[in-house]
Amino acid sequence: MVKLNNFIPSSHFRKHWRNFVKTGFNQSARKARRRNEKAVKTFPRPTTGPLRPIVHGQTLKYNMKVRAGRGFTLEELKVAVIPKKLAPTIGIVVDHCRKNRSLEGLQANAQRLKTYKAKLVIFPRRARKIKTADASPEELSTTTQVQGPYMPIAREKPTIELVKVTKEMKSFKAYDKLSLECMNAMLVPS
Repeated sequence: MVKLNNFIPSSHFRKHWRNFVKTGFNQSARKARRRNEKAVKTFPRPTTGPLRPIVHGQTLKYNMKVRAGRGFTLEELKVAVIPKKLAPTIGIVVDHCRKNRSLEGLQANAQRLKTYKAKLVIFPRRARKIKTADASPEELSTTTQVQGPYMPIAREKPTIELVKVTKEMKSFKAYDKLSLECMNAMLVPS
């Protein structure tokens, strides 16, 4: 123990802390390298993974936005004439729990599956045993690795219609109209 005005024993002040600190400056380069390695491993599959359906977000806040869903329903696969056991083997995700709430969504996803099926090139497992669904050698020679999202979901921007403001629009009092209608609704006998 140090008492009074004595020197400080065993002073370890030169630790060279710079040698022991790890920085993440190479993070983006590592990400690019991992992506390239994954693309080489999964060739000729799309690098972003299997095909996913177009679904609307839940709740009133997000239901106008479309996004990629978890998987296609069995009904959508049936409309697109794709067996449910074949779908995962050709890069299509299947979700048994999802239900089709609207006919428009069912048709849109079935059309998405049909276009995917038309563009699909299946490589034979063995070069000597070529099956009927497999691609021909000419098609195989022209195939390329798909970079980025495959069949991306296009979000439509709503069009805004510009209208000239008339005198009737200027003279219209919205608050007065709403309060009058609210009063009329209260006075209606139930």
